Amino acid sequence: MPRPIHFEIHAANPDRAIAYYRELFGWKFDKWEGPMPYWLVTTGDDGTPGINGGLMQRMGGAPADGAAVNAWVCTVDVESVDEMVARSSAQGGTVAMPRMAVPGVGWLAYVKDPEGNILGLMQNDAAAR
Repeated sequence: MPRPIHFEIHAANPDRAIAYYRELFGWKFDKWEGPMPYWLVTTGDDGTPGINGGLMQRMGGAPADGAAVNAWVCTVDVESVDEMVARSSAQGGTVAMPRMAVPGVGWLAYVKDPEGNILGLMQNDAAAR
């Protein structure tokens, strides 16, 4: 059964967001050495309940004021991104971002559920390029 494995915070000002979450929760942020500005977020010690995540520069500016929800994106571990995108579409979902490689990590796509909520789908594949 696929489970949430990662969350992602999108921020207009990553430095400001990092400072906020460090002070609020004591979370640790480490710059990823990949091809885009991205920080890995450690939310607790190994062996404690919870998941870790990431923080990235928000694309397209700030979220709309007055929107019902401005939320973090959660990502679910799946065996096949392509299969899950097709299943999402068959259930009334739409593609928010087509499958893309996260080099050395895997394949990632974003879908919107029928209510407009964004959901990440990650297929592990160290050979992804």
